Amino acid sequence: MNRPILVAEDNPSDLELLHLALERCNTRQPIVSVDDGQEALDYLNHRGQFSSRPAGHPDFVLLDIKMPRVTGLEVLAAMRAAPEFRHIPVIALTSSREELDIVRAYELGINGYIVKAADFGEFRRDVASIRSMWGHLNEAPPRFRPHAAHSTPI
Repeated sequence: MNRPILVAEDNPSDLELLHLALERCNTRQPIVSVDDGQEALDYLNHRGQFSSRPAGHPDFVLLDIKMPRVTGLEVLAAMRAAPEFRHIPVIALTSSREELDIVRAYELGINGYIVKAADFGEFRRDVASIRSMWGHLNEAPPRFRPHAAHSTPI
């Protein structure tokens, strides 16, 4: 079972480049794109337009920090406060180099903070590295692996 990658990005151009970069690194995982933090939370919680989505959680989340309605930092805080989402890796992929954003993201439990590269080749390599680390190399805790849904919680 291929769990999706959840992408929360409000800039259509950046989203298009991200999809292209993932396509070029032969990602076979479904990519679920949302426009803002509220939609990301709706997806995670099976609300609104996502109320009938398949069960399960994304493999990892790529999260823009500066988004309307609900910011990436607010999404991260909500995820880390909820036991059912706490284990999901979250990587900031953002244009924000603001020290306060970086510090706050790590205080809230971000797994990685990547500033978007301006050059597409570099951006593609960064996305490929993220995909490799969080989509292949990272070992999830046993109870959160796709085929361990019926395991006894630790």
